Amino acid sequence: MFEAAELGHHIDKATWKAEEPPLREALLDLQYQMHERAERSVVILLAGVPTAGKGEMANKLMEWMDPRHIATHAFSTHPLDDAGRPEMYRFWRSLPPKGQISILFGGWYAGPIWAGEHQQDAATLQREAEKIARFERMLASEGVLLLKFWLHLSAPELKKRMQKLSDNPLTAWRVADEDHAYLKHYPRNLDSARKLLMATNLALAPWRVVESVDENFRALTVGRQLKDALSHHVARSAEAENRVEAPPLLPPVDGLRLLDTLKLNHELDKHDYQQQLEALQGRLNGLSRDPGFAKMAVVVAFEGMDAAGKGGAIRRITGALDVRQYRVVPIAAPTDEEKAQPWLWRFWRHVPARGRFTVFDRTWYGRVLVERIEGFASVPEWMRAYNEINDFEMQLDAAGVVVVKFWLSIDQDEQLKRFQSREEIGYKRFKITDDDWRNREKWSQYVEAASDMIERTSTPHAPWHLIGANNKYHARINVLQTLCDAIEAGLARQAGAVTRTSHKKK
Repeated sequence: MFEAAELGHHIDKATWKAEEPPLREALLDLQYQMHERAERSVVILLAGVPTAGKGEMANKLMEWMDPRHIATHAFSTHPLDDAGRPEMYRFWRSLPPKGQISILFGGWYAGPIWAGEHQQDAATLQREAEKIARFERMLASEGVLLLKFWLHLSAPELKKRMQKLSDNPLTAWRVADEDHAYLKHYPRNLDSARKLLMATNLALAPWRVVESVDENFRALTVGRQLKDALSHHVARSAEAENRVEAPPLLPPVDGLRLLDTLKLNHELDKHDYQQQLEALQGRLNGLSRDPGFAKMAVVVAFEGMDAAGKGGAIRRITGALDVRQYRVVPIAAPTDEEKAQPWLWRFWRHVPARGRFTVFDRTWYGRVLVERIEGFASVPEWMRAYNEINDFEMQLDAAGVVVVKFWLSIDQDEQLKRFQSREEIGYKRFKITDDDWRNREKWSQYVEAASDMIERTSTPHAPWHLIGANNKYHARINVLQTLCDAIEAGLARQAGAVTRTSHKKK
């Protein structure tokens, strides 16, 4: 993979003067076309051996194109930034909106590539490659044009480059201790990089290895490939590329949908409810102040039928917590800003830091519920969403975020009663809309979609908790009990991990 990038290519001044101006003009024109259409975004990922010119290449692209529509992002190799949020959080935040370009230094490859310094085992490398491949497939499906460049230097050229930079007091700062370590173990590091690049060399996001000895050759090579990719994608609309047929979901063999089997009626009177509520809110408050809670976070996700009691359950949760410790995020139709990003972006941006709660009133599951039923998402979009959701929740769990998902169900008679009550009571009228009434006509479709959703996204790390909510008192107690149990399990898991770590150090 790297051998062809060690041939010693050079571009003379005459060739540079002849080719650079038209290439620059073409790139600028293509950038403006993509910006005006705003159908897709562009991510240019620059990786490679140390001192191979990633910064110079980024500067050249900024010089050639309009820098007002380009953002640059550099990342450390530390696995957990941003107050302990999942590793991918920082990369999601760097994604450009449609019509814009982002240049990433290393990006999601920075950690895995530099892990070669510590002799990363094959199984770990394979897991990282699979995670990256899933992420990049999702980006491509969402209309992100991803261009990955590996800027390469052979070991002798790297040594020569580092020596030249070190000898000049004005550039010596560019050579860090880890660069010397990389050179010392060059064969091993390059072998680790080769394995990672080959495992992530996808048809929809291939690696482009560029020889970086001569800066003019590097610039023209990257510029030409960028021009070709932009030209190809300007000629094709994002919508046309998304018209892919997806296999239909098969109906249950026994004809019985999952939610058809859920018990909706439970006994609990107001007196017993108030006693249990006080005890459980005290328990939840105590858990939120546990010293171990400062090292974890909680995401509570509420879905369910209209008027099933999501808001009431959320208020009983927040009533037990310090207002500085939680955030409630109501999810409605996406804004223009959110539509310009991959659909999960607006949920990633609300992932809580350590020691915090985020409560979602409606969630990312809208993609496989209302968007599926109303046709706001195409069949390929909502079909692939199941796997994308599972990946999202798995990454939250791996970062120590406890994910607790509730589906609240009521029957149609109970819903009608609650709708009528909301219309009659002045301070409840804001809770009822024309859409709520219209959705009743699609009750069966929602039951079917929700049953599919639960079966395909209830996982060991993020199971669904189904709550029969005809009795709102019982539903609220059930929610609080389940949430407390999940947090206690998370604290126990965390304590076990700390114990194992301490034993290893001994």
